Amino acid sequence: MLNVLKQARSAVSLISADEIRQHAETPLHIGLVADGSDAYREMEEFLVPSALDRTEWRRRMSQVHRANDVDVPAKVDLVLYEPGLACPAGAYTFHRGNPAATISEVLSDKGEFDLAFARQFPAFRRAVVEHNIHLVSRENALFAVATALPNVVPSLVEIPWALGEFASDTAFLTANQIRMAFQIAAACGKPVGLAAQKGAVLAIAAGAFGWRALARELVGHIPLGGGLIPKGAIAYAGTWLAGKGLEYLMIQDAQPSEETREQFYREGLERGRAVVG
Repeated sequence: MLNVLKQARSAVSLISADEIRQHAETPLHIGLVADGSDAYREMEEFLVPSALDRTEWRRRMSQVHRANDVDVPAKVDLVLYEPGLACPAGAYTFHRGNPAATISEVLSDKGEFDLAFARQFPAFRRAVVEHNIHLVSRENALFAVATALPNVVPSLVEIPWALGEFASDTAFLTANQIRMAFQIAAACGKPVGLAAQKGAVLAIAAGAFGWRALARELVGHIPLGGGLIPKGAIAYAGTWLAGKGLEYLMIQDAQPSEETREQFYREGLERGRAVVG
């Protein structure tokens, strides 16, 4: 266990909380096009809810610009059009009855700004967080399967970040979960880093040994590689549980109940089986 903790510490040292924070805090400016004040206010409320803290509300509203404003910057990162107006290529229609469709279209094209959209405009938050939780859970599931197969190089799983070689895949999976914790905090407008997220990091490190041990038991007792799907599914579920628990804590400002945690884990197992299958 001490050896794994040393490896995890080494891995975490390669995860730049500052880089994640800077990515999330890159200022985004959004232009709005509408034919009346009511439509402008509707899109502004979508992007910057009036329920926000007044200081935060004013800060974010300074990044949203009506087409007829005199202080519109020369370049904006996104342009939203009122539904019913002709929307040119490169701009997006605000789907009044289905804002989730607007969010999906924007993130599909501008995924490189996902953390910045989520941190600065709450409407994007849940979609970005859930997408990142799924991606990291998927990485961990495929990595867990790859390391259990002979003659398979883990880099073939196409994991988009490299931490070098570890004597234990638990160290990699744990470090990857900590990276996810930094991303979730960044997306939710919270402080990012080991010092700010000490409790979350300790919970991730402690939880990793339980579900990892269960996965090892499964792969060891089911013959002919039959344990690979349960092993990968458990790696997915453990990561999904950690991510959804952090999301709940940061958005609801409360710890999820035991029943909710069990629901997250069951959901993660089902998603994990599908991914690994």
